[in-house]
Amino acid sequence: MNGKPIRFINERIEVFYDQPPVLEKKPGCPDGFKWQDQVYQITDRIAEWHDYQRRGRMARNMSPSHASAAGQRGSWGVGQDYYRVLTDTGQVFDIYYDRAPQDADRRKGEWFIYRELSIEDIADSSEP
Repeated sequence: MNGKPIRFINERIEVFYDQPPVLEKKPGCPDGFKWQDQVYQITDRIAEWHDYQRRGRMARNMSPSHASAAGQRGSWGVGQDYYRVLTDTGQVFDIYYDRAPQDADRRKGEWFIYRELSIEDIADSSEP
């Protein structure tokens, strides 16, 4: 479903789950998140997509056959998992989990709120 972006945000968020995720590096869509001191409950996951492509120097450090498989499944520390979600406030956001470790203390990756979208455009859209 396509939605018209209202604003670009790209800020770090804190997420929470009703039940802890089974996999640390592929945690799945959270049940809610906290952004700018406001808590948002996720009421619906509208869409999900993944980008596991290696870029730059990382793209050249694998054989082509391994790089192709990693582009589909992901490999440690590479890629993002995106979710378009509807919140209890009636707002639609794209959020993502960046699988790249930031440093030795933050090896699990981080969550970000990417952008807010117009709910009318999503409701009117017939595209997936």
